[in-house]
Amino acid sequence: MNPRVKMVQPDPDHTITLTFTNGKVKRFDVEPYLNIGIFRELKSMSVFNSIRPVLGDVQWVSGQDFCPDTLYMDSVPETGIAETAVGARAVA
Repeated sequence: MNPRVKMVQPDPDHTITLTFTNGKVKRFDVEPYLNIGIFRELKSMSVFNSIRPVLGDVQWVSGQDFCPDTLYMDSVPETGIAETAVGARAVA
């Protein structure tokens, strides 16, 4: 089992910066999904910015989510970002 999401920060380029339970910080590109079904709603930055970590996963206000394994395996390592990035949302 891959690590789970601990914190998430929405980015203006439709990527999300994720901090995982193993301490790794990675970036996931949501843009390829923005023309598919329910993910179309995420084109709106107000909806996109509503992302929150939920039980090791991420979820938007309208219910969109990605499998935690997909988030980990399909994201790229981020360099120069502190684990407690400003604006990041952590699991409570």
